[in-house]
Amino acid sequence: MGKANQNEDYLFKKVYDDVLHRIERKEWKEHEKLPSVRQLASEMNVHRLTVLKAYQLLKQHDKVYVKDKSGYFVQSIVTKYIECLDQDNPIVSAYVKKNHLSEIHQPSVSYHFSQALIDPNLLPNHYFSNYVKEVFDLYPKVLATYSTVQGDLELRETLTQYFINHYKTHLSPDELLITSGSQQAIHLIAQAFIKPRDVVLFERPSYSAAIDIFKAQGAQIVTVDIHPEGYDLEQVEYYIKKYKPRLFYLNPTFHNPTGYTVSVEQRKRLVELAEHYRFLIIEDDAYHDIYFDQAPPAPIYTFDSVGTVIYIRSFCKYISPGLRIATVICPSSLMKSLLTEKSLADNGSPLLNQKIFLHYFSSLRLQQHLEKIRIALQIRKEIMEEELAVTGWRWNSPKGGLNLWVQLPDDLPTELLLSRSIAQSISFVPGQVCDPLKQLSSWIRLSYSYANEKQLREGVKKLVTVAQSLSK
Repeated sequence: MGKANQNEDYLFKKVYDDVLHRIERKEWKEHEKLPSVRQLASEMNVHRLTVLKAYQLLKQHDKVYVKDKSGYFVQSIVTKYIECLDQDNPIVSAYVKKNHLSEIHQPSVSYHFSQALIDPNLLPNHYFSNYVKEVFDLYPKVLATYSTVQGDLELRETLTQYFINHYKTHLSPDELLITSGSQQAIHLIAQAFIKPRDVVLFERPSYSAAIDIFKAQGAQIVTVDIHPEGYDLEQVEYYIKKYKPRLFYLNPTFHNPTGYTVSVEQRKRLVELAEHYRFLIIEDDAYHDIYFDQAPPAPIYTFDSVGTVIYIRSFCKYISPGLRIATVICPSSLMKSLLTEKSLADNGSPLLNQKIFLHYFSSLRLQQHLEKIRIALQIRKEIMEEELAVTGWRWNSPKGGLNLWVQLPDDLPTELLLSRSIAQSISFVPGQVCDPLKQLSSWIRLSYSYANEKQLREGVKKLVTVAQSLSK
């Protein structure tokens, strides 16, 4: 009897997941009628009651709705508060309909607290303008040829030596892949290693673009809460045993959006779990060098000795975002799959960008720049925290990175705060955008890195005023 129940549960879950997946991939559009219970049961070779049970649960989860005597239809993606929002505004539309971070950045505002980018005035723009000329002198044919798919060998050799010097790790240039930013790296990994219905562990909250990328591949996302002290590793191991994930995507250093950093002990234990249960760890490390008081722990990949970690390191946020340079450290056994996907994507990142980045990365000026930018960002973080201190809102002060993860009072409606803030030319990221489950409605991400000091004080004061008016 127990086996029969398990089989029924499996079939029900299979039908539910399959219908949900096809809705998310737009095989069935909004308000389109789904196959009848009889038809889908025949198609999937299951009992009609199994399909009916799946449809009813999808209805409870607001994925489908019923028309009397007509059947089940795909639900339109709206929320209960839709009437109070300005639907013509791109940022509000993104929040309500899609939650795509890229669309949140579209509206023109004066106070950008949604941009996890560094103020362009803090970057070495003038130096680069002269520096590019030197690169053309060194490589006069740089625009007349392609890079290799894997990336410029000189750059990979330089980065390999950097990682060896910093982390005393064994590494070869053949284990490095140069990508056009960390987001492309995540996309290549998802395409290479994930197929529909594969389980992927995700931190909750997490990086919005990564959530979208893995969902687009049809991954089934299972969430693991991240706390100031890291993860509940017992929960992590329980989920690994239960769901048998293909990989665990995580951002353990100055985590986006929370700013939390996972301890060395937990990093080592995660590698042990990956080795034992045979899944991949995808370590996304975009803010490693943006620390305030002391450097963070060594990356998780440095504790990996058997090839269970793929490491993504981005440098360009604090050098030149426009260069779009990131590197992937990948076990040689997996590199071929990534190279195939990279060749299909763009056949190699632009060689000029790689050469410009290479020679700045190798210069003493980079270290001087990093020291200055850490000080500037710490000051900006403290300004934002100082202006928020009057609110009673809660957050953990990060020791690095670009963001504050702020919890609002329960009686302050985030969706209405977003709409009113946009009207005052202020942007921020609603917590639901960073939540694979789309439920963290009392949290917001405020980036202190893009606005200058004057804009920070003015903009946060305005945001607080808007919030206070709503509370009243």
